[in-house]
Amino acid sequence: MEKVNAIGRRKAAVARVYLTEGNGQIVINKRPFDVYFPSSILQYVVMQPLNTLEAAGKYDILVHLDGGGFKGQAEALRLAIARALVKINPEDKAALRAEGFMTRDARTVERKKPGQPKARKRFQFSKR
Repeated sequence: MEKVNAIGRRKAAVARVYLTEGNGQIVINKRPFDVYFPSSILQYVVMQPLNTLEAAGKYDILVHLDGGGFKGQAEALRLAIARALVKINPEDKAALRAEGFMTRDARTVERKKPGQPKARKRFQFSKR
């Protein structure tokens, strides 16, 4: 099997993933998986597509993550891994879609408007 690549985005985060056959090693920005994501919740989020297909120890994953925060990066990585797994085996798409891993979450931060302190917050109103 050759190298399979995919991209995933969430909020401001972009994850580029390169999958090869291996023993389950995940390297993110030249750091080990458990060092980059010390939180067990974020580790679980990233591993969801692999655990759904029982493919956790089959592939080595090289990741380039950029932008966003921890949660956005973890969810972008989850989407990228799911897309790469579908490129390898298209029959897996139905199982991953049923779990919701194939859908790009398009929600982003609303822009700040002029004359306001934040996107929706207004300055205090004074009648006199």
